[in-house]
Amino acid sequence: MFFQNGNFFQLDYWKQLFSENILSYGFLINILDIIVVWFLLYKLLQLVKGTKAIQLLKGVLVFILIRFVAEFLGLHTLSWLMDQVITYGAIAAVVIFQPEIRRGLEHLGRTKFFTPQNVQEREEKQMIQSLDKAVQYMSKRKIGALITIERNTGLEEYIETGIPLDADISGELLTNIFIPNTPLHDGAVIIREGKVAVACAYLPLSDSVLIPKEYGTRHRAAVGVSEVSDAVTIVVSEETGGVSITLNNQLITDLSKEEYLEILSSELSYDNQMKKKRNLFSLFSKDDSKKRRKGAK
Repeated sequence: MFFQNGNFFQLDYWKQLFSENILSYGFLINILDIIVVWFLLYKLLQLVKGTKAIQLLKGVLVFILIRFVAEFLGLHTLSWLMDQVITYGAIAAVVIFQPEIRRGLEHLGRTKFFTPQNVQEREEKQMIQSLDKAVQYMSKRKIGALITIERNTGLEEYIETGIPLDADISGELLTNIFIPNTPLHDGAVIIREGKVAVACAYLPLSDSVLIPKEYGTRHRAAVGVSEVSDAVTIVVSEETGGVSITLNNQLITDLSKEEYLEILSSELSYDNQMKKKRNLFSLFSKDDSKKRRKGAK
């Protein structure tokens, strides 16, 4: 079939495929085969996004491109060499990236693809309620906090820097983590798949000159992670108790409870994740006198 004898990498395969009658059984089966394979490749890219394995995949794509070019130009020795690199490189990748593969399979096992919509909505509502409870408590007492919620872009690189928890989300847990002078209060909490994955994680600091000097390390880290991912990050200032959110490479500050809940509900809800993403920060453009919106670039 599709990958038999490496047919996928042979130009003759594609010539033969498109020379067949488009209504023939063989043509339709081959097209279905291709669609399934590309879907699996797409899901693989989603799994390794944000991990070290993504660099390997980029290298593999380069070798595949060279393989196609060599086949097209009739460079048989180079074509044979690329075949060997791709074949044995796949075996080596399984050994080298065993931790990433294991985590990817665990992620696949936790997928919510078959979870009923009402269950997902209830879990998301509970998470937002827990975040709100923690943010309100810490904001009133000026307890600094940095909470990042992973979405489509993987944050494995930063999760590896933290202390694993894999705990259910609750307002009490989040509050206790950020209480000053406790072992976990420094760094960020990262939430993944509805769980508190790690605490005390280190996020990349933004070097943007557009961030006002009065904002400290937490705000720079929040903007930094928004520059490299689609994560939603909540910041509570220990100086003022103000609540800020970073999203899509932007920082919006001095949010009221109603405003940050509207952002969280819109960005984390099941319905809106199924729709085309929109820029929520336009909702607050009419209140510029109260809040400052800063582009991170």
